Amino acid sequence: MKTSPIEADTTPTKQWICVITLAFGAFIFNTTEFIPIALLSDIGNSFGMPATDVGMMITLYAWVVAPISLPIMLLTKNIERRFLLTVLFVVFIVSHVLSYFAWSFTVLLISRIGIAFSHALFWAITASLAVRVAPKGKEFQALGLLATGTALAMVLGIPFGRMIGETYGWRNTFGLIAICATFVCITLAKTLPLLPSVNSGSIRSLSSFIKRPSLMMVFALTIIVITAQFTAYSYIEPFSLNIAQFSSAQTTTLLLIFGGAGFFGSYLFGKFSARYPKLAIPLSTFCLATSMLLLLPFSSGFLSLSAVCLLWGVGIIGFSLALQAKTLNLASDATDVAMAIYSGLYNVGIGGGALLGGLVSTHIGLSYIGIIGGVLAVLGTLLTLILVRRADFMPNKV
Repeated sequence: MKTSPIEADTTPTKQWICVITLAFGAFIFNTTEFIPIALLSDIGNSFGMPATDVGMMITLYAWVVAPISLPIMLLTKNIERRFLLTVLFVVFIVSHVLSYFAWSFTVLLISRIGIAFSHALFWAITASLAVRVAPKGKEFQALGLLATGTALAMVLGIPFGRMIGETYGWRNTFGLIAICATFVCITLAKTLPLLPSVNSGSIRSLSSFIKRPSLMMVFALTIIVITAQFTAYSYIEPFSLNIAQFSSAQTTTLLLIFGGAGFFGSYLFGKFSARYPKLAIPLSTFCLATSMLLLLPFSSGFLSLSAVCLLWGVGIIGFSLALQAKTLNLASDATDVAMAIYSGLYNVGIGGGALLGGLVSTHIGLSYIGIIGGVLAVLGTLLTLILVRRADFMPNKV
């Protein structure tokens, strides 16, 4: 991948600082995207709504991100990246302030739309930027650090946000996110070099993507498996409280275990993905399918459900990171367009899963979210076995 003279003059130490700062940005964005999962009951109580109706926050957020990811990337494709990141963080922070003061559920949804716009642009450009600013030969490690930010959101951000919400009210969780985002924004503005847009692609890239069957299968797999994931995960909090009959403290611990497993999964990806490039996608999808199918049978004991969440957390981080890397790999000539599509489809899956999980909870029963999600993940696992056997699955490395 080409670099500008400014990038070429950057020392390895400063390059790693930039990558780590982007990883902190990933931590912030993933914390706020999924924090409603940990606060559904509290938000519902404050507005006099059942938790399953509050789940609309997750669906709306995801389905705003999905259609705008590609258009907003194309509209900003010629803008210098450091400036663009600063602007999107300002929108992100202001929207969180509105979340803090939201005087109705409608206003809260409006604030989430503003956050979703900044989210769409952040994930359209950040993975390729992390690869771009990383020291030469350390691209997979850079992606691994981004995944670490995602994992830390689950390890620390979501459980800690839940604890703050329970103790001081859910509004303070959003207020704290705004404060943290302000510090991340300032740090990014000071540490990132000037990053002119390169290899972003254009609308013409879409026609070339259609001629890449493996890339199309990666996109299809993203929708199927992420829908499966969020059919179950969107309602893990009410499942833990009402089906498994765990206490609030045990539920928070369960989220910590899930997130900690994700941290371990990102480490495994960074260490072994380059060595076993055809193993990560099928193995992680299989872990997801197994975990969700075992969710109900293993819900009778805290230790058994913790073991399921351990496997589940490793699976989702491994899957997300492997598909992100494969998207960059299969579309190296138009990385930002490809990542915008990937991010959009990922959020189609999040929104579809949250909606499907809500329908399952309402019409079949909360107990069955893991079974329905697991069946979808099994279909995804079968598709991965076809994908990795394709001749065009292994083009040039990232």
